[in-house]
Amino acid sequence: MFNVKGKVVVITGASSGIGEATARLLAQQGAHVVIGARRVERLHALASSIRSEGGSVEVQALDVTRLEEMQSIVDLALTRYGRLDVVVNNAGLMPLSPLEALKVDEWNRMIDVNIRGVLHGIAAGLPVMRKQGAGQFINIASIGAYAVTPTASVYCATKYAVRAITEGLRLEVGGDIRVTLVSPGVTESELAETITDVGAREFMKDYRRVSIPASAIAQSILYAISQPAEVDVNEIVVRPTATLV
Repeated sequence: MFNVKGKVVVITGASSGIGEATARLLAQQGAHVVIGARRVERLHALASSIRSEGGSVEVQALDVTRLEEMQSIVDLALTRYGRLDVVVNNAGLMPLSPLEALKVDEWNRMIDVNIRGVLHGIAAGLPVMRKQGAGQFINIASIGAYAVTPTASVYCATKYAVRAITEGLRLEVGGDIRVTLVSPGVTESELAETITDVGAREFMKDYRRVSIPASAIAQSILYAISQPAEVDVNEIVVRPTATLV
């Protein structure tokens, strides 16, 4: 692969699912991965596994809703490796519910993690990449960024926002900073476990009966990073072959 070995990659939401799979794959390809999440014990377990296979990894506790913590993980990457090549803004929540259930706290949490978290990743990483004259943001959205489904209004709104932010960033930075949106279809993950609404939870059990492994999304991220410097893969949508949507 081009442009992967030796690259310094910060990955948010790396304690499970797509973030974990991406950290494993990129480390196997020779990248230096800096992983962050709230569940630090899982990060350390992942880091031990990566190191046992000869990979390079650093761990930082991270709540993406706090800008100072996002800046801290970028500072860790700079201190340890001297540069920042890629930020994978992956952290996300999906506690679905009908709007009339009025789960306002859950709406606000999705907005904070899914939108504000991406903005914080950009705020922490963009000045560094500007100074370097190179870098890449990979923002994880969803097929929910293209179509709204019942019980997913707020979740889809956050992913539409990620899509808009990503396209706006691409248009603004141009040149040496690459910007990629990766939108997974139904993927094996713990996202559905955050659903507290009974009806939405049952709906998602059926909806998610056809899914792809998180490693499939990791492969898409690897593809985007591995392109030659003059190639910017802007948007990737990855669905199961036998998709329901």
